[in-house]
Formats: sequence, C-alpha cells, structure tokens
Amino acid sequence: MSQFKPEDIRNVVVIGHEGSGKTMLTEAFLRSMGEIIRMGSIEDGSTVCDHNQEEIDRTKSISLALCQGQHKGKKINLLDTPGFAEFSGEVLTGVRVADSAVVTVSAQNGVEVGTELFWEQARQRDLSGLFVINHLDKEQANFDSTLDELKQVFGSAILPLQIPVNAGSENFDTVIDLGLMKQLKFTTDGSGDYTEEELSGDARSQADEMLEAMTETVAESDDELLEKFFEAGELTPDEFKAGLEKGIATGKIYPVLCSVASRNRGPRRILDMLADYFPAPSDRPGEVVKSGDSEKEISCAPDGELSAMVFKTVVEKHVGELSFFRVFSGKATTGAEVKNVSQKGDTTKFGQLFYPAGKNRKDTDAVIAGDIGVTVKMKSCRTGDSLIPKSGNYTFAPVNFPETVHDEAIKAVTEGDEEKISTGLQALMAEDPSFQVIHSAELNQIIIAGQGEMQLQILVEKLKTRYGVEARLSEPGVPFRETITARADEKYRHKKQSGGAGQFAEVWMRIEPMERGGDFEFASEVVGGNISQPFIPAIEKGIKQVMNQGIVSGHKVVDVKAIVYDGKEHPVDSKDIAFQIAGREVFKMAVKKAKPILLEPIYDIRVKVPEDYMGDVMGDISSRRGKIQGMEAEGRYQVINAKVPLADLYRYCTHLRSMTQGRGIFSRTFSHYEKMPEEEAKKVVAAYESSQVE
Repeated sequence: MSQFKPEDIRNVVVIGHEGSGKTMLTEAFLRSMGEIIRMGSIEDGSTVCDHNQEEIDRTKSISLALCQGQHKGKKINLLDTPGFAEFSGEVLTGVRVADSAVVTVSAQNGVEVGTELFWEQARQRDLSGLFVINHLDKEQANFDSTLDELKQVFGSAILPLQIPVNAGSENFDTVIDLGLMKQLKFTTDGSGDYTEEELSGDARSQADEMLEAMTETVAESDDELLEKFFEAGELTPDEFKAGLEKGIATGKIYPVLCSVASRNRGPRRILDMLADYFPAPSDRPGEVVKSGDSEKEISCAPDGELSAMVFKTVVEKHVGELSFFRVFSGKATTGAEVKNVSQKGDTTKFGQLFYPAGKNRKDTDAVIAGDIGVTVKMKSCRTGDSLIPKSGNYTFAPVNFPETVHDEAIKAVTEGDEEKISTGLQALMAEDPSFQVIHSAELNQIIIAGQGEMQLQILVEKLKTRYGVEARLSEPGVPFRETITARADEKYRHKKQSGGAGQFAEVWMRIEPMERGGDFEFASEVVGGNISQPFIPAIEKGIKQVMNQGIVSGHKVVDVKAIVYDGKEHPVDSKDIAFQIAGREVFKMAVKKAKPILLEPIYDIRVKVPEDYMGDVMGDISSRRGKIQGMEAEGRYQVINAKVPLADLYRYCTHLRSMTQGRGIFSRTFSHYEKMPEEEAKKVVAAYESSQVE
C-alpha cells in the first residue's frame, strides 16, 4: 500500500451496543472501498474482522480488529470493536488510538446502555463522532424515535444529515440527503453504490425546512459564520462545509446518517463524510506525554523522532507475537530502534511491518506519524507500552482499563500443570490487561478476575489451544476475616522431652479487641525476668503465624491486641522454637474464648439499568443481602448504588445481563469488612471443620 501523509489519514473506531451492526458496517466499508469482493456474514463466520475461532463459534465480536482501505484519496483505518461490556477493554484500546468514532445504533432498539458506555469513553478522548442509525430494513425500525432518543441522550449536537424514505421495509433503499440536497437511491447489488435524484414536492419542502434549521446549527460552530448567517440569512456551500467540519472537530456537531449495513446500503455515504469532514491526525492537538513531573506535547510530524504506542498484542500460530501500534511522530521502518520506556527502558527493534485487514496483511516499508500498523516479534512488548527515541524519557498516557467485576478460581485439570497455567496466564495478561491474575496464598488459589464470565472462559480456551494446558474454573474462595469481640486470658505450657535436648516455655497472655482496621498489636508486660527479653519476639512470631492461618474458620485473624504479662522458662530447655509454639497455642486458646466472629468483605456496586428493570434488580440485590444506598437518574437509565457482600456477587454480571436482556451493567469496588450474620458464619465454620476432619 502506498504511503499517505498525516493529513490524508483517518483513524476511526467503530463502537456501539451489541447487535447494533458494527462488524457488518465495517464489512460494508471494506466492500465499498474495494478491499473485498463480496461481504461475509456473522452467521457463517466469514467476515474480515471476526476471524478468531472463538468469535466464529460464538457469532460475536470479542476482540478489537484493525483493517483499512482507501476512499476519495484518504486512507481510512477502521478499528472494529466488541459490543459486550465485558470486552470493554478492547473498546478502550481502540478508542485510545482513534481520532474519530462511528457509533452504531439499532433502529429497532434505539439508544442502549452500551451506546452510552462506549460513547462516554470516546468523549473522554475528545473524539469526533458520527452516529449511524442502522437496521432500517427491519419491520420494527423507527428512525424518528431513535433520532429523538439520540437528541435526548446526547443533546443538541445531534444533527441528522439524512432522512429515510422507506424505513421499516425489507426493501429500504432510499434517503433524503441534506448534505447533498438530493435523494439517494442505493443499489441492491451489494456494491454500496447509489444514484442521486433531484428533490421535488413534499420531499423538497421537508428537506428545505430541515436544511434551514441545520444551517443555523452549523453556523453556531463558529462566531464569524454565525454573524454572516444572521446578516445574510444563509451560508454559501463553502461556508457550510467549513462550519460543518469545524463543528465536527470541536464536538459541537455529531452527524447522523442512515444505514442497512448488512446489505451495504448507506456505508459509502458515511465514508464520504469521514473522508471530507472528519479530522486527520495532524488536525488534532499533539499527543500529551509525561516526562517526570512535567508534560509536553508530541506533534504529528513525519520528519520528527520516532515515537509510538503499542495498543494491542496478539500471539498467532506460525507467526508469533504481533504488536499493533500507532505512530505519533516520525516514521517506523523495519529495523528501527526505539526504547521501550514501559519495560525498564530496554532497546527494541521494529520487525517486518504490515497493514492488517483482519487475519490478512499487506506488507509496507514504513508506517508514518498518524498511521497505524503491525510488526512481528518485537522483543518484550506489551499492550500499552511506550516506544520512544533512545535519548527520550517520557511515556504516553496509558489505557485506563475498568475495574474487574467477575472472579473465577482456575486450576489445572492435570496435576503438575500449575506452572504452565501461570506462564500462559502471564502471557495472556500481556495481551489483555483488562483481566488480572491473583496468586492468593491466603485462599491457596489462583484467581483470574475480568469483565465477565465469557471473557474468562475464552482465556481458558486460549490456554488449551496455545499452551497445551487444560484448566477448569470454579467459584473462588472469599477472604473472610476472624476477629474477637471480648477480652480473654489464657496460659499455656509447652514441654517436650525427646531423649536429647528438651523444649520448655510457658506463656501467660491476655487478648482484647481493637477498632476495626487496627490489624494487630503486640505488647509485653513481663517483669522480673520470668521470660527473658530475647524470647519475647519469638512469642510474637508464633502469634503471627497462627493469625495468618486462622483459628476458627481458616481465615486471617485481625483487629486483636495481644499482651504477654507473665510466664516461665527453663535454664537449659527454653529456646526460640519453644516460645513460638507456646505463643501460638496460647493465642489460639484465648481467641476461642474471646467470642470470635467472622468478618466478610463488602463491596460498593453501581448498577445501571433501564427503568423497566428497576424493581427486579433491586429485589435481586436484596436477595443477595445487599443494602440499597440510593438511586439516581442518568439519562433514560436508573443507577442503583448498593453495598453487597462479596460472597453473594459470584457471577452477578452474568445474572444481571440475563435479568435485563443484556441492557444492565455494573461496576464494583471494595468498601469495607463487616460482621457476618451468625447463620452465614456457622456455614463457613462448619465447612472448615469438615475439611480439617477429611
């Protein structure tokens, strides 16, 4: 592929709620640009972007896909993203390197929670936006109500540039285009072409009325244009174009166009808009980077020093590791050396360079500033790494991945494969930082935490296909805590004779509860030398050992103060190990006497759902021992804030999606520990005692 200047490049991320048609829109873009001869389909797994086996099997996009083509002399990089909230990490990586966002909205379902979630992420990066009302050939398609929802949710910046003529019909093929002031009739051969017809009669009157209102909106994007509009009552075509372009660049205008992506009716005109009106990398402010405590701006200059960011890494069979990157300045060439400042400043080289199209690739000699490419076998590169000049010392802003909402314990099916699992998970986490691996010594489990059940199931599949290790998922343990509610006093003598040197230690101890969060405090009130000072630390060491192991339920003991106030020692048989054992045993006895209770972790959850599901969701939260903290409206959605025990949140994200037909999302953060109800605590203690007997 020939090289393009930064001003002739468009980096576009395609986002939207699941089922709104993102992948088919991208497929239609590729067909309209002549990159593919015919369009594939989701059902038979033949689209360019959904080429991974996991996606084909599920008929869903689950990962970011990059492809590109040329239209009207512009190179258009397309980043197709998943529509499921549990793969929002993939959306965030696409948003991070894009300059504009195309947002698909189903004409059947209107604005959905994913629409708002992903658009909010795009706006945090100040991306220009274009909304596509898709599925206009479906029987229940309603353009007007969908447009009204867009205006209600996203405000007065929503600007319809097209009006469908025969929406809701399988034969939908005609729109009134206000930008061209023509009626467009799309061909039915799948090429994406359209013919232009003059407007007349009612169609002309409707178009004139809407154009007048639209012209005023466009004029408002610029003070000088607005003054001209008030004076002349109209704008020239060049003024209109300039105003529309500026309004799009500044986020004051979000154009709305029509589409039936699966039949390639409408996407070519969307490409026209992207090429003619949407910003190039060189039109946007330079990339802000951090250098120590200061910030500076990297301009999009092809003749500058090479700097880039790796936004996605993938391991493919027979190819190896692929690093997807965007160049922010300079030019990437095969063999070019850079410093990976994110990985201890190691020097690395770009390998062979490609422009990707799903699973296919086109060789290239260079990737210039503003463009996106792929290289192979770049040493020690991870998603989010900053690649900068060897003399530089700055980093690009990272992708802010969401907090995890779903946990699973993972274990090898075959004993002895634990190391393989650990190695595989670390490699997969380098690709996808939206999930975490936690080696919990406390629970004696490896826990993987991510955005949803499907994401973690796919990770298990990748472990098998890539690393040859089978694993199973199960409900993870909960890190309960043990504490006491009363004072207690105990003494313990440890005496052992085994033929050789003996062991002797006697410890008298008092324990008392501390304020929540106090953890542990140790004190000695021994006087008169009954226990020599060098043995006191050994007693504390023994206490800490048993605190970590747990006493009544096998969980860590917290918020206890232990005071050693007396004891005895033997001039020959007393030693550190004896006082460790005595300290441990007397502490256990005292805890059991001090009215122990269990504490459980409580999480703050924020649930966002359509109002229709409010009652069901609140009832479900209550059934999980949750406490509603409040509710608030957010557009057409309701947000429920609650505190829920972690023990009752297992697979909640899956249950919430099922309960709300995929329209509910939630986030969680740790809040605090609080006393567990006695009946629930008894179950945990009984399970622990049963496991000790076995």
